[in-house]
Amino acid sequence: MTYCVGMVLDEGLIFASDSRTNAGVDHVATFRKMNVIAVPGERQIVLLNAGNLATTQSVVSLLKSRLAHDAANLHTVKSLYEAAELVGKTIREVLARDGNGSTQGQGVDFSCSFLVGGQIRGEPPRLFQIYPQGNFIEATPDTPYLQIGEAKYGKPILDRVISHRTPLAQAIKCTLISFDSTIRSNLSVGLPIDLLWQQRDNFDFAPRHRVTEDDPYFLQLRQGWGEGLRQVFGQLPDALWFKDGDGAD
Repeated sequence: MTYCVGMVLDEGLIFASDSRTNAGVDHVATFRKMNVIAVPGERQIVLLNAGNLATTQSVVSLLKSRLAHDAANLHTVKSLYEAAELVGKTIREVLARDGNGSTQGQGVDFSCSFLVGGQIRGEPPRLFQIYPQGNFIEATPDTPYLQIGEAKYGKPILDRVISHRTPLAQAIKCTLISFDSTIRSNLSVGLPIDLLWQQRDNFDFAPRHRVTEDDPYFLQLRQGWGEGLRQVFGQLPDALWFKDGDGAD
């Protein structure tokens, strides 16, 4: 399992992914789940993946190997919508080859999902979630973030904080807290976290940062968030209808 988050905001985009793979307690390893396809000055497309590692690696390898082909590829598609279509088509191709046309071939779950986002010159930043079947949905101002993998533990903080108007700096902070909550509650998600943020209409450089166990800012957030929750919880009033030792309604 894994956890990945993508956001499309007024200021730009944020992508984050953990790097743990788990095929049982004796088979825990670290693999990067973020890939970037860029043409400086013209486009930047980011792919985050979750699910079967062999499937996701095959999909990414095929997409990269076809960049030099004459057929449509991530260097030549005219929109992020077409990029999402291409990734979905490649997922179906790999599943048909390796999963006998099924995501449950021979008792093995070959399924995977992707977040695909970025910006191509001439259109605004966009973000898509691609399902194992190859179909997809797009983030909107009403739903500015998408998740794949082990999403349920980090979702509540995102729901309370993130809107399409949230500044990138605040959204990065919220994203890391979301990851910390997930890591605390699920052993299949773990550090390092790969983080990338992309300013709107900036096609030259997208800063990246890898959050490790000893990252001082992440440790500060983890401690401050935990202490803050305990403090606020302690200030909440007890129920007026609660009577110690009295079980009556």
